[in-house]
Amino acid sequence: MRQMEFKMERTGLLKEGDVLPVSEGKLPTSYYYTLGKAYAMSANYSFSERLKSTEGKVVEIHETPKGFFVTVEFDE
Repeated sequence: MRQMEFKMERTGLLKEGDVLPVSEGKLPTSYYYTLGKAYAMSANYSFSERLKSTEGKVVEIHETPKGFFVTVEFDE
């Protein structure tokens, strides 16, 4: 299992246990991922860290001074 963290701007859009699709975006030297219908976005990942799964399960939602973060688990 692989876990990734996504930043979410508003709370209440997701709940733990939700299974959501993940779409991949490409930058010149890295990749980023969008959770569901733009509920949250990931950091940038290098080619060697590229995600192979197309959906993941929300395992945790937490708030920090920088905002809301979602931890998603993937079958990899």
